[in-house]
Amino acid sequence: MQRYLRRGRFPSPGGQTWSTFLRNHAKHIWACDFLRVHDVFFRPLFAFFVSELGSRRIAHPAVTRSPTDGWAAQQLRGATPFGVAPRYLIRDNDARYGPRFEAVATGTGVEVLRTPMKAPRANAICERLLGSVRRECLDHTLIPGEAHLRRALKGYVRYSNRARPHQGIGQRLPQAEPDRSGGDRGEVVALPVLGGLYHDY
Repeated sequence: MQRYLRRGRFPSPGGQTWSTFLRNHAKHIWACDFLRVHDVFFRPLFAFFVSELGSRRIAHPAVTRSPTDGWAAQQLRGATPFGVAPRYLIRDNDARYGPRFEAVATGTGVEVLRTPMKAPRANAICERLLGSVRRECLDHTLIPGEAHLRRALKGYVRYSNRARPHQGIGQRLPQAEPDRSGGDRGEVVALPVLGGLYHDY
């Protein structure tokens, strides 16, 4: 009997599956990725995001026309000030992540996890963030240039972190703010976000 039971087992070669690893270590994992955008003159721009998997908080957004290894390394340095750093950082195999990026990660004690080739679900949470940014912000905004894109993303990040409920964390807010109610009067105040595209209440 034991002979047949052993044949039916399929142990994971690494000890645990990728989804189990993400679930067990989510609060210690960040992920980063680039989002390509075009302005009204069809010139390319690149938005870079670093997000926390456990809280879904966008930790660091940045914009540039010329993403390089040095620029990406500087963004990682800006996302991890004063020793605030995750244990793991998930990234894809983009050539923009070079030796300088790896050096900054190593210097801050971050272990970089590269996603396998042709495995889009390996960085699914960050990919979903990029899709949300495109659908909820950029598809409704004309971008004349780099400075405008930076302002638009800053507004969206503030909204996403402090006012937008996220399904992945039980409809909670990634970065809750103190109570802003009108006291005993029960007033509801609508605060426009991104020029009135959304409202925070």
